[in-house]
Amino acid sequence: MNSPPAYPGIRISGCRALGAEGSNAESLDRLLPPVGAGRSPRKRTTSQCKSEPPLLRTSKRTIYTAGRPPWYNEHGTQSKEAFAIGLGGGSASGKTTVARMIIEALDVPWVVLLSMDSFYKVLTEQQQEQAAHNNFNFDHPDAFDFDLIISTLKKLKQGKSVKVPIYDFTTHSRKKDWKTLYGANVIIFEGIMAFADKTLLELLDMKIFVDTDSDIRLVRRLRRDISERGRDIEGVIKQYNKFVKPAFDQYIQPTMRLADIVVPRGSGNTVAIDLIVQHVHSQLEEQRKLRWDMAALASAHQCHPLPRTLSVLKSTPQVRGMHTIIRDKETSRDEFIFYSKRLMRLLIEHALSFLPFQDCVVQTPQGQDYAGKCYAGKQITGVSILRAGETMEPALRAVCKDVRIGTILIQTNQLTGEPELHYLRLPKDISDDHVILMDCTVSTGAAAMMAVRVLLDHDVPEDKIFLLSLLMAEMGVHSVAYAFPRVRIITTAVDKRVNDLFRIIPGIGNFGDRYFGTDAVPDGSDEEEPYTG
Repeated sequence: MNSPPAYPGIRISGCRALGAEGSNAESLDRLLPPVGAGRSPRKRTTSQCKSEPPLLRTSKRTIYTAGRPPWYNEHGTQSKEAFAIGLGGGSASGKTTVARMIIEALDVPWVVLLSMDSFYKVLTEQQQEQAAHNNFNFDHPDAFDFDLIISTLKKLKQGKSVKVPIYDFTTHSRKKDWKTLYGANVIIFEGIMAFADKTLLELLDMKIFVDTDSDIRLVRRLRRDISERGRDIEGVIKQYNKFVKPAFDQYIQPTMRLADIVVPRGSGNTVAIDLIVQHVHSQLEEQRKLRWDMAALASAHQCHPLPRTLSVLKSTPQVRGMHTIIRDKETSRDEFIFYSKRLMRLLIEHALSFLPFQDCVVQTPQGQDYAGKCYAGKQITGVSILRAGETMEPALRAVCKDVRIGTILIQTNQLTGEPELHYLRLPKDISDDHVILMDCTVSTGAAAMMAVRVLLDHDVPEDKIFLLSLLMAEMGVHSVAYAFPRVRIITTAVDKRVNDLFRIIPGIGNFGDRYFGTDAVPDGSDEEEPYTG
């Protein structure tokens, strides 16, 4: 006999006896028994996995559902993995609605929503033929690509970017397009068989089973299939009785015992959802204790010699003269732009000398061989940290033919002081390129470190990243070099100090404001307004 629930309307699985459900344990090696012969799939007429927009607008706030990489400490390592919630339950049990309610109550601005519907396997020719005649069983665990689910969830927990397939249920195939997601503080993975794999279960920090009455689930399916899919009542009921209900009894309901929390009545159980939110909040509070500490970073590398990965443009009278002009607070905007562009061009030219070159021989117009050098890499990509970093793009384009350009927007959380990724646009296959990461000033190194982390998460090798800046503080140089010792750091000048507001001393002022002619930020850092380092 089951013990009474610990709280009204919520069953904690660890606190209740298994009873008859315990008899299923030995048959669940991959947590679900093999399917019997002669079972057919549910008929699907429309795609249920379209690419979602990156925003979820609730009654209180906007939530970024494309995720973001969690912050990393001064060593360039991740503070703590994301908190992963698994939501299981029968079809039309209200899993997605429960997920949205949890997200809204959590008050977490960055979250990843991952649906199991994206991960149906690619069918063979024979299986495609079976699917076309409704003879392929899509309700069996083997219909899902668990290896891809597991690798995707692992990467998301580590804060990395992932490409999630888009499945077309009409053609029973994956589309050519993929959707890109990023890890976040909280990841919610939902699906009818969210608990159907041992390795997958180990990745879930909390497992929730949404238990909704079968009659309610049937009514919801009737409403959805008739209004959205143009089916008749008889067809929906036949499908439910033949495929959906047996699949729930055989594969889904037995996994209820694996859940940490069972939520009866689904989204109508606000007590259960409140308790879930309280628990997740407590976990996130532990994570926030490890958040970015700019003061610790500032003092971490004092009195150390400048790293060998740093290259400073030779301070010729010409370079010194241009620095004098752009540092002068009386310099007009036109002159500031003109001489900044000249410095950018010199900086880019200097940086290109560190790219790999190989010997090559060409024939001159006079018919003579010339032993020269040619670029030994595949391609060069420039990535600017918005907004000041994009002012360096024209100089890069002027000297690199057909260079590809990407952008990253990093803003400061005004409550925590932590840099956060808000926008990302990178060229495809960037992992094969040498990447020139551009920002005009670097003081603490916080934004530069996050930008480097983003590139690493997109599989760009560390030794193929070149961080370029017109002016850097020693603190920022040390921070980036300590966290990422193989990143090449290239600048035209290094100033020794930052003040209490982390402005470079003597510095250059807020580059973006001076270049674009915008008003200065009241507490302005030397770097671009959106971020502090």
